[in-house]
Amino acid sequence: MLSKEEITKVATLARIGVSEKDVETYQHDLSEILDYFNKLNEVDVTGIEPIGHITGMQNKFRSDAQADFGLLGRETIMRNAPEVKDEYIKVKSVL
Repeated sequence: MLSKEEITKVATLARIGVSEKDVETYQHDLSEILDYFNKLNEVDVTGIEPIGHITGMQNKFRSDAQADFGLLGRETIMRNAPEVKDEYIKVKSVL
C-alpha cells in the first residue's frame, strides 16, 4: 500500500491540491490500481507479437521535394498576398 508521503508527493508533482481526507482515499484507490498492474506483469505473453496500432494502418509521408510553380504560379500567389515588397510577401514583424 502506498504511504501518505507518496500520495502527497504524487499530488504535488501533478499540482493537485489534496486534503487529508482525500489522501486516505487516494492511498487506497491508487494502491489498488498499482496492484492490478502488478497482476498484468504476471501474464505470460511469450509468442504474442506486440502491436502499435490495432487497425494496422501506417503513416504515409509525402516527399519533401521542392516544386517549381513557374512564373504563372508565382504571379498568382503574389496576387493573393495582402502586401508585396520587392517580389516578396510582406508580413508584420514578429518581434
